[in-house]
Amino acid sequence: MNIYGYNLDDLENYFLSIGSKKFHAKQLFDWLYNKRIESFSEVTNLSKEVLSKVSSELSINRLKIVEVQKDVDVRKYLFELSDNEHIEAVLMKHDFGNSVCVSSQVGCNMGCHFCESGRRKKVRNLEAYEMVLQILMIEKEFGERISHVVVMGIGEPFDNYDNVMKFFSIINNPFGLAIGARHITVSTCGIVPKIKEFSKFPLQVNLAISLHAPNNELRNKIMPINKAYSLEVLIPALKEYYKKTNRRLTFEYILLKGVNDSLECAEELAKLVKGLNCYINLIPYNETNNIDFQRTNTVQIMKFYDILKKNKVCVTIRREFGGNISAACGQLRSKKEDV
Repeated sequence: MNIYGYNLDDLENYFLSIGSKKFHAKQLFDWLYNKRIESFSEVTNLSKEVLSKVSSELSINRLKIVEVQKDVDVRKYLFELSDNEHIEAVLMKHDFGNSVCVSSQVGCNMGCHFCESGRRKKVRNLEAYEMVLQILMIEKEFGERISHVVVMGIGEPFDNYDNVMKFFSIINNPFGLAIGARHITVSTCGIVPKIKEFSKFPLQVNLAISLHAPNNELRNKIMPINKAYSLEVLIPALKEYYKKTNRRLTFEYILLKGVNDSLECAEELAKLVKGLNCYINLIPYNETNNIDFQRTNTVQIMKFYDILKKNKVCVTIRREFGGNISAACGQLRSKKEDV
């Protein structure tokens, strides 16, 4: 087991199981997340006997950074895992702090037609420690603290639900990375049973829905998940989620030229979300050589935006990052795997 996959409760129970003291967990968390050790031998306030036991049973291994691509206010990282698989994460600098978009799986089985990540099928889920280490290693390379985390990288987070929730408990812990729950966002394409389960999750983590179409006919064409959980199932589940949590929803809507960017689509979208406490995040598409979809031009994006505003929908246009690097999610991994 890798030590970075243990939350504080796990580590307290581990120390008790080896006949040691519960408070040693907080001491070790301090070394891991504040002092940022890379070897158990650096720990000075635990006995040699305890450290010997810990180092024989737990790993402190890191991921390998294979490549870093840089552009204005953005860095994209390609990581190699212990089994030689690859994932990526993106650092974005904002006025409000530094945000990292992490991956939750190696590949993805959701098959969204516009998504580079889904072009390569799921190999496996990421363990919690592999998500934690994306943040730790980016902080070390970048030299600044990460204040916000979004799980919107490679993979469908709710298809790896338990590991993602463990990840949240580690990075949110005040003795861990101390990232506030309201500074954490998880995105799903619409796995309804897990949305219902997530409504009971104790931390106030934000929920974003990858919507990308205002009706079933269009969503079926570009997002296979809609055939399992149609809008008639998804929207009521989201209303129930809001009723239980009182947390505002985010709808992500990637604008695809000639597909879902018509003014009629904008009107339909406004009707679909009417009555929901939500906002819509319009996302200009990052084009990739492997997929034929194209970016909607800026004039059409603004027309789409204006219709939503006129219908009193809270809407933003996501700032575009990484125009000079492999910006599309999964693109850097694909380039590596295609070699």
